[in-house]
Amino acid sequence: MSVRENFEILGDYVAFRPIGRVTLERALEMVMDAITFAHKHSIRKLLVNTSNLTGYEPPSLTERYFFIRNWARSASDVRLALVTRPERIDPQKFGLIVAANFGPIVEVFTSEEDALNWFEGLK
Repeated sequence: MSVRENFEILGDYVAFRPIGRVTLERALEMVMDAITFAHKHSIRKLLVNTSNLTGYEPPSLTERYFFIRNWARSASDVRLALVTRPERIDPQKFGLIVAANFGPIVEVFTSEEDALNWFEGLK
């Protein structure tokens, strides 16, 4: 799946909505590719909806730390709204704490509507 081919420009943000049965590693790679693409093309608001990706269990806290750290380093000026299934979100939102320590603006949601409302509040 090519990130470029699956980007949709919608007003002042870009959406990436991958679909398919993948491993956790592949899902994380797809999100990283989308972040890298957004950063490279000066896209400031990126919505990534992984709700339609299947085939993997929610990541462990250790996995969350490392992939969020890597995403954060790549995202620098990209505001990332990640939409995913509720069972994939850590109740304490550990990933958001990790991201905040590395600087980018990231939030996680269970619906695109909530993500878009969050985007509205960003400058």
